[in-house]
Amino acid sequence: MSHIINTDIPQWPGDPNVQFTTVAQIQDSGYYLRSFTIGEHSATHINAPSSFHGDGISIDEYSAPSLVVSAVVIDVTKQATENPDYQLTITDILNWERENGTIQQNSTVLLYTGWQYKWLDQKAFFNQDENGNMHFPGFSKDATQFLITNRKISGVGIDTHGVDSGQDTNFTTNSLILEKPRIVLENLTNLDQLPPQGITLVIGILRLRGGSGSPAAVIAFF
Repeated sequence: MSHIINTDIPQWPGDPNVQFTTVAQIQDSGYYLRSFTIGEHSATHINAPSSFHGDGISIDEYSAPSLVVSAVVIDVTKQATENPDYQLTITDILNWERENGTIQQNSTVLLYTGWQYKWLDQKAFFNQDENGNMHFPGFSKDATQFLITNRKISGVGIDTHGVDSGQDTNFTTNSLILEKPRIVLENLTNLDQLPPQGITLVIGILRLRGGSGSPAAVIAFF
């Protein structure tokens, strides 16, 4: 569920560019080796509480069990096609539950918007207007609070560059979810290949000391 990392991936404004530097060649050293530079919130990644809360834990403090979670997928591709600023609503959640059953406690809720197909086109992925404002879908504050309070979820994920919509410059969903060491996954892909429920995610991270997040290798079993 992770995108391949290269130097052309969509990058949040102000984030460092991805760079690869060859430091050893087979013909010279007997082996091939590169160094790389990448932001903690680049490519498919996980956010840690410290990225939005000064007293929050960093990514190296997540336990191994906390990175293996059950998950469900809510499909809002139709709504996002009609409105790129679409935000998941409580009604969307209840409609999903009528067909699939109540979202179980400690589930991670993945939002499939269809944005994964725009990954290779940075202009389309961020969808900025003439004023530089971004337009892509996400979770609404009400839906996020409902999921935390009423469903006691373990986290959220999405196939855009932010669980908050492009119009939410306050990062509301990130802040709410990461008040505790929950899961926030961004820039996911292949959500179309997952069933609505019965999914187990295994989230591989770089255990960066003091890290605000980490590029992530996310594998889904169902």
